[in-house]
Amino acid sequence: MTQVQTRTWTEVRPTRKSAIPEGLWLRCPGCAQMIYRKQMETNLHVCPECNHHYRIGAAERIRQLADPASFQPLFGGLSSTDPLRFTDLKPYAERLLAEQIKTGQTDAVLAGTAFVKGRSALLCCLDLTFMMGSMGSVVGETITRSIEHATAAGTPLVIVSCSGGARMQESGLSLMQMAKTSAALARLDDAGGLFISVLTDPTTGGVTASFAMLGDVILAEPKALIGFAGPRVIQQTIRQELPEGFQRSEFLMQSGMVDRVVKRHDLRSEIARIIDYAGK
Repeated sequence: MTQVQTRTWTEVRPTRKSAIPEGLWLRCPGCAQMIYRKQMETNLHVCPECNHHYRIGAAERIRQLADPASFQPLFGGLSSTDPLRFTDLKPYAERLLAEQIKTGQTDAVLAGTAFVKGRSALLCCLDLTFMMGSMGSVVGETITRSIEHATAAGTPLVIVSCSGGARMQESGLSLMQMAKTSAALARLDDAGGLFISVLTDPTTGGVTASFAMLGDVILAEPKALIGFAGPRVIQQTIRQELPEGFQRSEFLMQSGMVDRVVKRHDLRSEIARIIDYAGK
């Protein structure tokens, strides 16, 4: 009797590699369509199909807002000294070093003078790629110095916020930055300065509870998550269903907490228009 050897599909399946390089295409979380990564990046990191705004870092944000070669960095080189010697899964000092190596930045903020469509401004951008844009002593100090510089020079101040909130590894020192930045903004207001606050996805926690919501004009990108505590925490606390779109830009504009929801393509022009309107 002849024996027949059977082979499974996995044994005969071809092992040919795909001709498409990995990472060339990505699935949009907004519309679930496959989009060409290069096309999305050329489109200011916005999905060409559904207008979903991807999260971007501070350096990319500055490239999009500032006139070419006009950005002059300020207050660089500031770095936390880890006064609390905080340790969670690993020491805070090690975590900081790893983030600095990964991003090439000392902390989660970039600030400097720039021109926005020919209008002089002081531009300050938080960076999600560095510990989720969390606000520690360095971020608070950089923002405060930026506010004071704008006050002294009479320059419009633009802060682009994107943050997970206060940095837990710095505990009370992080929370103190909320009061420090707010007090500096009060002095800017007394001096008649202009502060344009731009809220992007996400803007939460202590950043929302301080400087981010103190702008003379508050702009927000479409569908950005903006709030103090997350919607899940709020829902579990009050034990009620939250309205649709709760804590999103459009909902906050209807509630009077945001002045305008502006698409990323229009943001640069809108900032320039506000500076002109304010007479700065």
